[in-house]
Amino acid sequence: MGAASSNLVELRDLKVAFDGVQVLHGINLDVRRGEALGLVGESGCGKSVTWLAALGLLPGKASVTGSVRLQGHEISGGTRESFERVRGGRIAMIFQDPSSSLNPVLRIGRQITEALAIHRGLKGEAGKAEALRLLDMVGIPDPRRRFDLYPHEFSGGQCQRLMIAMALAGEPDLLVADEPTTALDATIQAQILDLLIQLRAETGMATVFISHDLGAVSQVCERVCVMYAGRIVEEGTTAQLFSEPRHPYTRGLFDAIPRIDGPRQRLIPIPGTVPNPKHLPEGCAFSPRCSRAVEACRSERPPLLSLSDGRQLACTRPVPAEERAGTKSKVAEEMLQ
Repeated sequence: MGAASSNLVELRDLKVAFDGVQVLHGINLDVRRGEALGLVGESGCGKSVTWLAALGLLPGKASVTGSVRLQGHEISGGTRESFERVRGGRIAMIFQDPSSSLNPVLRIGRQITEALAIHRGLKGEAGKAEALRLLDMVGIPDPRRRFDLYPHEFSGGQCQRLMIAMALAGEPDLLVADEPTTALDATIQAQILDLLIQLRAETGMATVFISHDLGAVSQVCERVCVMYAGRIVEEGTTAQLFSEPRHPYTRGLFDAIPRIDGPRQRLIPIPGTVPNPKHLPEGCAFSPRCSRAVEACRSERPPLLSLSDGRQLACTRPVPAEERAGTKSKVAEEMLQ
């Protein structure tokens, strides 16, 4: 796709299987330097597994094949030591439940200074000073007083800020945020999103934002990949996908979002459920739920192809231009404003 000089991370034909059941079916994905990329889709579509596989974080029973390149250097299939040099230092990851990621019996200051010692060799007073700077950067009030507190003495939103501080300890080139606002209330969610945007602007690091929340994705990301049943089905700029979703699944995600203004109306749900990975349809995995499906959709799996407008799409019968123009998603328009 792009040259190594423009891409920070390149995934090529990344496949994952658990106990012989394939759950990722050849992911091709680029993350450019400094960009914010969104991954969206229903639970179980493979968003988190993609990056856990790329970073060697899946359990031993998982079978992972394909290529993962960081600035042109292959990292997949490497030793534990080679992955540890990448994780935290070059690529950091934060998760949706910070309480389970923080060690409950260690003080916060020790956990952050440990990360600083591992990734940057900072110890003693130098490590503490940098830890306090990171706590202040992520918005923890009175960091010097709270340096020796335990995780249970912080709120859920503050614990997520602590996880972001630990991720920043290694000065990563890429931060993978795996649904970092799921367990938080709406006000705190907004603060965490603002923090991610601010940190990216200040540090220049790239961001991969994994989320179910299309509104959050529209705030944080420049480019979006839509995943379904272990495949990318549509990829394009945020403006493209939110104003003119071409894949029926992408359009269905927008149609299922309630509007907060105007008359109360029934939601338009996507019928059915995500297929079991053991029993995927022969053709397009979305065809049993798609109102536009024809016989070819049920027998032939569409490849992910580049379109003239720059986006990528895997669909035999995409949403046509006249339909998009006539019934453009009002919710999507509001998100982009």
